Amino acid sequence: MTENDVNKRNVLAIVTNYGVEQDELVVPVEHLRGWGAHVDVAATTMDDIETLVGDKNPGKAVRPDLTLDEVDPARYDLLLVPGGTLNADTLRLQEPATGIVRAFTRAGRPVAAICHGPWALVEAGVLRGKRLTSYASLKTDITNAGGDWTDEPVVTDTEGGWKLITSRDPGDLDAFVQAIDEAIAVHR
Repeated sequence: MTENDVNKRNVLAIVTNYGVEQDELVVPVEHLRGWGAHVDVAATTMDDIETLVGDKNPGKAVRPDLTLDEVDPARYDLLLVPGGTLNADTLRLQEPATGIVRAFTRAGRPVAAICHGPWALVEAGVLRGKRLTSYASLKTDITNAGGDWTDEPVVTDTEGGWKLITSRDPGDLDAFVQAIDEAIAVHR
């Protein structure tokens, strides 16, 4: 795949309309769009997404491209699941979101989740045998879901026929974005 092929890549980010950690959504989305990838942000409703910084301070408002109910997972090459405690806790209770996660993993397409984002994967029941990282407070949930939790800046696992990319928090965004680039063959 050549550098120009990235403009043929379609990426889906799934979030709720409140509480997503600003940089965990905005940084990867802007990075991928900068390479020419098509990135859709799907939220619970078409209302603006109110991001937070540090789970408490208001961040940028982001306009969703579609709702979770409107997503056709087959159209996308990679799924991005940002964190933010409030966002991730609400997202994992949304059946369309867990259905999207399961559709990606069944199809063998990569999933990238950061911070509290892996909660959606716990809820979708797709972590058995996977090695991953997250915000430290998810360790028990991930272990109980059959995952092997580790404390590293970025972990890429291909067990089970699908690629999982995970990171701990916004401080790991450089490594996280680089692993996403590798998953969709973005060449620098």
